[in-house]
Amino acid sequence: MGDKPLLQKVSIQKDIESSDKGVRVNDGDGPVTLILLFTTFTALCGTFSYGTAAGFTSPAQTGIMAGLNLSLAEFSFFGSVLTIGGLVGAAMSGKLADILGRRGALWVSNSFCMAGWLMIAFSQETWSLDIGRLFLGVAAGLASYVVPVYIVEIAPKKVRGAFSAINSLVMCGSVAVTFLVGSVISWQKLALISTVPCVLEFVGLFFIPESPRWLIYMENLQEFKEDGFFELFNPRYSRVITVGIGLLVLQQLGGLSGYTFYLSSIFKRSGFPNNVGVMVASVVQSVSSVIGIIIVDKFRRRSLLTVATVMMCLGSLITGLAFLFQSYDLLESYTPISTLMGVLVFQISITIGIGGIPWVMVSEMTPINIKGSAGTLCNLTSWSSNWFVAYTFNFLFQWSSSGVFFIYTIISGVGILFVTKMVPETRGRSLEEIQASITR
Repeated sequence: MGDKPLLQKVSIQKDIESSDKGVRVNDGDGPVTLILLFTTFTALCGTFSYGTAAGFTSPAQTGIMAGLNLSLAEFSFFGSVLTIGGLVGAAMSGKLADILGRRGALWVSNSFCMAGWLMIAFSQETWSLDIGRLFLGVAAGLASYVVPVYIVEIAPKKVRGAFSAINSLVMCGSVAVTFLVGSVISWQKLALISTVPCVLEFVGLFFIPESPRWLIYMENLQEFKEDGFFELFNPRYSRVITVGIGLLVLQQLGGLSGYTFYLSSIFKRSGFPNNVGVMVASVVQSVSSVIGIIIVDKFRRRSLLTVATVMMCLGSLITGLAFLFQSYDLLESYTPISTLMGVLVFQISITIGIGGIPWVMVSEMTPINIKGSAGTLCNLTSWSSNWFVAYTFNFLFQWSSSGVFFIYTIISGVGILFVTKMVPETRGRSLEEIQASITR
């Protein structure tokens, strides 16, 4: 059975309308069907794999450094090489999704992911460990763009925010699961277990349909012919690009990778029991992710982003103050619990808004004729910022355990102004309405 008959038979969520001006996909309030749920689940397996890769370094750090005799610099490179691979995946994500389709790009991502985990699981040398993580990065770079775009394009507008928020929930949940499982098993076994979502995605990709918007794009290629990369700098697209890049830079430079990759190190330095801290953070992150799904279509996107950015700023401020007092031997007994509070506030900010909404808005705002180029640019920017934070965190943390979090606080503070002044509202509007208004 081909993509189009399956798509038409199950009526994923779109009505295709013809007019004198061409063909367009009209967002409706269609039903949430089983095939829609199955398709979303399959796509989200890619996000789960990305989350396990992001969370892998925290519980595995001690075991890998001891087992393979890695120095701190070598392990920092291993941690950050995920983002180097992410840059490679990001560079080809938009064009690959346009040429092969959303499902085709997921096939490529799945292949790199499976190969990466197997290389890590059976690594005896540093080079194979690094190459395996590089492959995971390529897979993550592809999935971080393709999955949210695919979900936005197949979901009815009444549940588009909730379905997209599930992507953030799965990301946070997979990081939490990795923290918990990794704290009780070896890093080799953790790598093997991490292949499970890859297998599930591999099976599911045989049965899910292609994105209806991509099918129409291919059928009307001349009408929707994609503009070149430099067309992104056309003034009509300036707000799309500025908002998209701004939100993704805020997400990453605000410290996301530092908290995610090196959570164990943060708790250890503060004096809070590492395993307990990771478990508490994982539970709170999972619960707040569910709350995020519930509220994302009930409140305005910009309002949620504003609240989340304020919490992001507050979380880093609390964490920074805890380490500052510790460095001056003040209120030392409060440092562990204050650090935990700061981490939890930061993580809640990620799950209720700053983690998932930026990619939702990038997918909603970008017109089809620049989606590939704009997606590549935004994804590259995100992964470049991700790499910078992941690579520099350990060195900054050694330089000043409080200073690194004050840097994140300042960046988040600037982000509050950016969100309130620049970000448009997109909730409850069709993709065509959003794109027409923002490029006017």
